[in-house]
Amino acid sequence: MNREQKAAVVSELQERFGRANLTLVATNRGLSVADATTLRRKLRAANGEYKVAKLTLVRRVLPDTEMAGLSRFLDGPRGLVFGYADPIEVAKVLVEFAEQNKRLEIEGGALEGQIIVAEQVKALATMPGIADLRAQTVLLVQAPARRLASTITGPGARIAGAIAALVKKIEESGAES
Repeated sequence: MNREQKAAVVSELQERFGRANLTLVATNRGLSVADATTLRRKLRAANGEYKVAKLTLVRRVLPDTEMAGLSRFLDGPRGLVFGYADPIEVAKVLVEFAEQNKRLEIEGGALEGQIIVAEQVKALATMPGIADLRAQTVLLVQAPARRLASTITGPGARIAGAIAALVKKIEESGAES
């Protein structure tokens, strides 16, 4: 790799680290090309990506990022997983893939600049995603309005039911006479 290629890779890594809110480090122990392609496809669907880069270049980029602590995970064959939108979804994809593929092992990572270890990545993957949290928030916001509506319409509905029962009773007694 010549100097220009290294400079291009460093620039690309700087851009990725700058955009990512989650960066995970995984050990690749003989992952097949087909498996790596499957992982990349799943991560892309979760707005993430898997990148294998020369560690000396990664170490050159890290000090200039808020994820500088990742350097402790960088020894041996490693792959980087970048998450750009919902970090929980990216963590879920990686943890699920690692459970199915024993050739990929999660070492740790950084979430919004905070260093996390493998157990914390797995805990992150068990949390509800941003879409789920938004749905729960909407339901919580709607609950008081629903209760208020039922409180307001409840007495009126009972009165209307009582009047309908009285009308039916009068009609039945009028039909009998």
